Amino acid sequence: MSTTYHQIPSLTYQRDVLPQPITALSFDPVSDILWSGTNSGHVCANYTPQGLRGVHYPVGGRYAVKKILATDTNVLACGVTSEGLGAWGKGGINNWYFKPGNQIATFSNKPQNSSAIVVATAAPELLLLNTQTGAVVRRTPAPSILTHLHYTASQSYFVSGDADGWIRLHDPRDLTSRSTASSSVKAHISGIQGIETSSTLLFTIGLGVRQGRPFPDPLVKIYDLRNLKALPPIPFSAGPAFITRFPNRATTLAITSSQGLIQVVDATNPTTNEFYQLDAPSYVSSVAISPTAAYMAFGDSDGAIHLLSAAEEEAMLPFNGFDGKPIDWPDTTEPLPEIEWTDSTPLNLVGMPYYDTLLLSSWSKAFVPSSLYFPPPAKIPQQVLSTMKMNDSIAYATLPKELRGRRNVVPSAPKKTSGRFRSGKARHYDSEPITPTSEYTPDTIPKCYRKVEIEYSKFGVEDFDFGFYNRTSYSGLETHILNSYTNPLVQVMHYTVPIRRLAKSHITIDCPHEHCLLCELGFVARMLEDARGTNCQASNFCKTVGVLAQMHNAIELIDYGRETPDFTYSHMIQMFHRFLVDRLSTEGNSFPHNPALLPDAGPVNPHSPAPAPITQLLGIDAKNIIVCQSCHAVREKENMTHLIDLVYPVRKQPTNDPAQETDFASILRNSLLRRTTHKATCQTCKHFATFESRRSIPTRDLPPILAVNAAVHNEETHKFWRDQRRQTFLKPRVELRGQIEGMDDPETVVYELRAMVVQVVAKDSNSHLVALVKVPEAEQSQESEPWYIFNDFLVQNMTEEEVLSVPSNWKVPAILYFERMDLRQRIDLSSLPDKMDPTILCHDTNIAVNREPRMIKHEPLRYEELPKPGTLIAIDAEFVSMQQEETEYRSDGTKKVIRPARLSLARVSVLRGDGPKEGVPFIDDHIHTSEIIVDYLTEFSGIKFGDLDPSLSRYTLTPLKVVYKKLRLLVDSGCTFIGHGLSKDFRIINIFVPPEQVIDTVDLYYLENRQRRLSLRFLTWFVLKENIQTDTHDSIEDALSALKLYKVYLQLEAEGTFDKKLEELYREGRQYNFKPPLPAGAQTSSPAPPSSTSSPMPNIPLVPLTGYPRVSPVPIGPDGMYVRHALPPPFPIQPFMQWPNRQASHPNQNGRRR
Repeated sequence: MSTTYHQIPSLTYQRDVLPQPITALSFDPVSDILWSGTNSGHVCANYTPQGLRGVHYPVGGRYAVKKILATDTNVLACGVTSEGLGAWGKGGINNWYFKPGNQIATFSNKPQNSSAIVVATAAPELLLLNTQTGAVVRRTPAPSILTHLHYTASQSYFVSGDADGWIRLHDPRDLTSRSTASSSVKAHISGIQGIETSSTLLFTIGLGVRQGRPFPDPLVKIYDLRNLKALPPIPFSAGPAFITRFPNRATTLAITSSQGLIQVVDATNPTTNEFYQLDAPSYVSSVAISPTAAYMAFGDSDGAIHLLSAAEEEAMLPFNGFDGKPIDWPDTTEPLPEIEWTDSTPLNLVGMPYYDTLLLSSWSKAFVPSSLYFPPPAKIPQQVLSTMKMNDSIAYATLPKELRGRRNVVPSAPKKTSGRFRSGKARHYDSEPITPTSEYTPDTIPKCYRKVEIEYSKFGVEDFDFGFYNRTSYSGLETHILNSYTNPLVQVMHYTVPIRRLAKSHITIDCPHEHCLLCELGFVARMLEDARGTNCQASNFCKTVGVLAQMHNAIELIDYGRETPDFTYSHMIQMFHRFLVDRLSTEGNSFPHNPALLPDAGPVNPHSPAPAPITQLLGIDAKNIIVCQSCHAVREKENMTHLIDLVYPVRKQPTNDPAQETDFASILRNSLLRRTTHKATCQTCKHFATFESRRSIPTRDLPPILAVNAAVHNEETHKFWRDQRRQTFLKPRVELRGQIEGMDDPETVVYELRAMVVQVVAKDSNSHLVALVKVPEAEQSQESEPWYIFNDFLVQNMTEEEVLSVPSNWKVPAILYFERMDLRQRIDLSSLPDKMDPTILCHDTNIAVNREPRMIKHEPLRYEELPKPGTLIAIDAEFVSMQQEETEYRSDGTKKVIRPARLSLARVSVLRGDGPKEGVPFIDDHIHTSEIIVDYLTEFSGIKFGDLDPSLSRYTLTPLKVVYKKLRLLVDSGCTFIGHGLSKDFRIINIFVPPEQVIDTVDLYYLENRQRRLSLRFLTWFVLKENIQTDTHDSIEDALSALKLYKVYLQLEAEGTFDKKLEELYREGRQYNFKPPLPAGAQTSSPAPPSSTSSPMPNIPLVPLTGYPRVSPVPIGPDGMYVRHALPPPFPIQPFMQWPNRQASHPNQNGRRR
């Protein structure tokens, strides 16, 4: 064999119209194959130096192959625009394809004794990838986007180069950059073009700058890998474009220019050089050297591969100098038989499909056993057979525990994802049994933990069957509102009795804050208490969370409804937990008039008023003992905190009892005392010394309620919580002791677990939060298992074992609440106010600057008119839209509501239902809102731009909280509410009214067999002979109409004719499509656009406030319907039984409300 190279015929194979440059080359280390990558994104196999064409497959993307690496078992390749990195067998079959989520910048060579390579992405990060499986072994952040990666032959060093010209040394064990000053060097000004290494030397080529533009650096830089010290470079005046090391000669390089000039040089003896000039018509685009250095291959931009051979002139060696493994040729398809087509050629000559052996169905019956049944019966498990006993001819055995729940379970078709609606027919699966929990493996999320979502039918969210998900007497919370991730924490606060009592007490006082979380928590607590299992929504609480988060620059607490599968709510709810407790402490602080909730907990100092009530319940009043390790000076500092963040040990200490440091009680105590170190300048010894800090708190000062943030943010901390040997990490009771002056307090207290908030992490959907609560009411009723899961609106009973268990990483603890057992009965809540001042109904609250007296349509109650149980009141509310409906339209024309429009209370009117001023409103408030209103819904609400602005409104404008308190007082007073369609109004207002206190005219005038509910406008037109809602809605007018309809109902029920009149109402209403007809010659008016000035009202004389008609006694005409006297109609009205023709009498409007 000659020691010099000579050029042999090039390999060309061009099927495309335009030539495809060869962008990557790699010799196969074990076979006679040269792998090439083209500019079109395909990898091609060239067999033997004659260039026989082999397999051909794409790597992904439409552009060039970036790099090819041929290993002993497969071929790795990626493209410039491909989504990932793939591995293919030598026959072209894909083994795996890794998609990192970011574009791949480059990947390294494969070390000899390893099955892993390093991949650089545009994130930027480094990934250690297993070449056999495509699995990620390790992830490490990278300092910048790397363009070149290289392992040295000894694997002692791992080198990277980036686009800025920096060379860095990495630790080959974990890929981290070395922190020493000699671990990086800027080798070239404008970027790295190539890297090669020997055992101790590093060779680089790159770009410099000439006249402000990148230019090939004419020097090959050489560095000592041990300290990155620069050595004398190798000059190459033609401009090096590629640098390749000879595999069999550690210090010999092939330096190639883009014009085809090749210099073979030994770095240890630069004076001996060999120069070759390729006979290539175009630029060189890729270079490779065979493992034995028998061949050098050069790809050019015309699609040709030029070969330099070290063999003799006439000899033809394999690429590697030996034959190697046999080439895996692709299978060739058998040629189809020749068929001569004539007019009489039968089509069955083609064969559909073509086969040359007998099909399985052609077997004779003699080959089929007569006793074969399909499917065959399942085999009896061996653990059952081993314990089987015989009694006469019957065999029986105890079912093993591991097989329970799997009997008679067969795979079935996937369930439909459509929601359960009350308007639909009864389904056979409504009574399906709960699947036994033993059916699940530890990695399977039980049904009660899985995410539940509200489905929306054409009737809105009210039609969703919430009752299917909650058959308990404890209410859940809905999820279709923003910031509803706080629902589990709201449930925890509600079922923590002292906090609930404190919040309920706070709403009875005159709170000065417009946005108060303690007030909203109290309102939600009252709503959940009254609902008794009916679903509720905490929209006012969630809205206040968003407002306060914006005010305090805590925007990380706002949920914008755009979560991704990798988004974690665990960290978010723990941040909100701290924010919430701090707000509750501030808002509930009435210093110096705070009540003492623990009067006998210790000596009382009359000169030191009690702290905030929340601080008395949750506050950890400790001292920070700070000790200088240099001079041992001791300094004390007061420390008050409401929460404990768990701190986990980094590793198990080598003690005789390792569980002593890693059990929950030890971790909780260490987190409470929190021993830390820091460095600072000591004021005593004036040295920059190390300080040790620890908390000191006596056991008797531990709080009645212990709030804990679990701080499980990674896999290492989650391992502490997982079940080990059927033992749970968390226990139902925890024994704690404090510490005084560095010594353990001999006194101990016992805390009982009361509630948890956990994050459920699903692989195929977004994560969510659930609450696990030990319900006090369930304990009082002596239920066997008082634990319940509150998965938003899904509520279900659970066992304590299920609550404490953390079987796998899908269950991530976030928040824990403990109650101190010895103080449970000593907390005195009797001093908290529990009754709201009823005189707020006698006050006219207004914050509008320019209220006009003629717009005041209400008269507040006098003291003697304050409501009593059974007092009749009529109510109606109007709403504005704060967020548009989010709808998904499908290609088949159907649509799905993803999130309904979010409405907010804009006006509420409450009228007297009896007494001398019957029908006169005593509340007519417009509601001030600081949020942006996206649609005033003027056509349906009557609200226009400026009506809710304190500086522009002409009406009585009141904060939402004041109006809510008035409505809350009416509910607590036992008033009976009369209205039309009140269920939706109360849901949006966030108040629950017991069904026995609600009289809804939409239900009074309803026939169940007709399955149609009538609008207020149609009922008023047909029954009362009045015309309402002619242009927009007016809440006083609507409430008065509902009151009149109720009085008519009472009159007809007393006469025993109501059922007959109701049948007649439906029968006659069908003729008009249940809409009032137009009067003769009238035209339909266009709806008023949202937030614009509405059309003028019809010319109906307005009656002064004191002239509102009394509705009782109700005048009934000869037709059995109400006869109107108070307001003269705009045109004559005849009794409905005497109308000969009902073509057009009244303006036509859509009668359906909102």
